[in-house]
Amino acid sequence: MEKVAVIGAGLIGRGWAIVFARAGRPVALTDADPGALGRGMELLRENLEDLAGFGLIDEAPEAVAARVTATEDLGEALSGCDYAQECVLEKVDLKAQVFAEMDRLAPEGAILASSASFSPVSDFASDLPGRHRCLVAHPVNPPHLVPLVEIVPAPFTDPDAVERARRLMAEVGQAPIVVEREVFGFVLNRLQAALLNEAFRLVEDGLVSPADLDVTVKHGLGLRWVFMGPFETIDLNAPGGIADYAERARAAMLRMAEEQADPRPWAPGLVEKIEAARRQELAADGLQAKQDWRDRRLMALLAQKRKAAAREPG
Repeated sequence: MEKVAVIGAGLIGRGWAIVFARAGRPVALTDADPGALGRGMELLRENLEDLAGFGLIDEAPEAVAARVTATEDLGEALSGCDYAQECVLEKVDLKAQVFAEMDRLAPEGAILASSASFSPVSDFASDLPGRHRCLVAHPVNPPHLVPLVEIVPAPFTDPDAVERARRLMAEVGQAPIVVEREVFGFVLNRLQAALLNEAFRLVEDGLVSPADLDVTVKHGLGLRWVFMGPFETIDLNAPGGIADYAERARAAMLRMAEEQADPRPWAPGLVEKIEAARRQELAADGLQAKQDWRDRRLMALLAQKRKAAAREPG
């Protein structure tokens, strides 16, 4: 695959443009809002400077940026592309409108992918003539720093399109997985929802403060999960591996699952409580600076993981 079109120049679209450009692909970045497009290109260059500072790109930032062309014309962006990544707001009617235009304007063999976080492609591409080439390629925010991509086909998606998308993601340095059938929220957000829902429940029931809940994850679970998944974790947490862990913990896990079985909405009063607690920790005018700090920490972590991967046993 060669030319890539990215539709939407916001945070996700900008990240995708970096992913493809740093891997040597020419990228057409498009947005109907000229202001958003200009700002996206400006931030893209700043992001590339940061990546270079952490040794995460092999070329000069300006060389990578030169592969990205900005255009307000969707047809121009899609002309001659092999792959198109849609990054508009998570509104099904908007995605349906954009996908209809993408299907009309993109070359016949181009894959049409959505960055949707929750909605399967069946929700907005089922009636398109080219629906066989449509799928979800859900990234993690920001895509150029967190490599996971969930490739989620619809029942009507051509298996060849799935394999081509998976292969492309691997070639550009991402970590693709294939979700075998459509489910709302896919895999990552369903896992995240389980943790978030329990976090809200624990705070609502007065068992822990929002600050201490965050400490539990970032200084506990999160440290292990940086390098391994939950199955790998429990495989190492009992002398005999997963079977041994299951024998020791299955009853306790079932008891907790039963206690968690009653779903609760995030009530306004609870959200306000957690919001107030967070604003005591971080004022609202400090959010952007903390986001920038987070991204730099992710860059440092990526650099460390690259070094560690070369020494990983097994």
